[in-house]
Amino acid sequence: MTHTFLFEPAVWIAAGTFWRGDGEPLEAVGRTEIAHRDQCWLLSGKLKVLGAPPVEFVHAYLIEPPAGTGSSVMKWTFETETFGKLAGTYAVVDRSILSVFRCEASGFHGTEQLGQIDADHYATVGVLLQKDKIIYSWAMRLTRET
Repeated sequence: MTHTFLFEPAVWIAAGTFWRGDGEPLEAVGRTEIAHRDQCWLLSGKLKVLGAPPVEFVHAYLIEPPAGTGSSVMKWTFETETFGKLAGTYAVVDRSILSVFRCEASGFHGTEQLGQIDADHYATVGVLLQKDKIIYSWAMRLTRET
């Protein structure tokens, strides 16, 4: 099956659980849009964590498109006041898209796995750490808007 997340322009709706570093589970919802431009792909959107008070994360990734047909690796960057400049790599492995990322300046690093269920659905799990301490982790389901 061909991957659709990242590889096709679309809007994706996210719903699932977001855990704080202390292990408290919180409901989370979000919306992500993928757009393809000549020089880069854009992944942008928001994730709202429904705690007390709610917290909203805004994200805008710049992704280097795959280098040629059959390439399964893409570099990305994302900069925020909270986490600094994160640099990462997406790698396609069978039915998964894996992402590893880091910020040299702040010590933040992590990983995310996006498992394809079908063309319109992915399940994602991930963790953000600072040094050896878990800051956040998540388990979400992504559904492509039609």
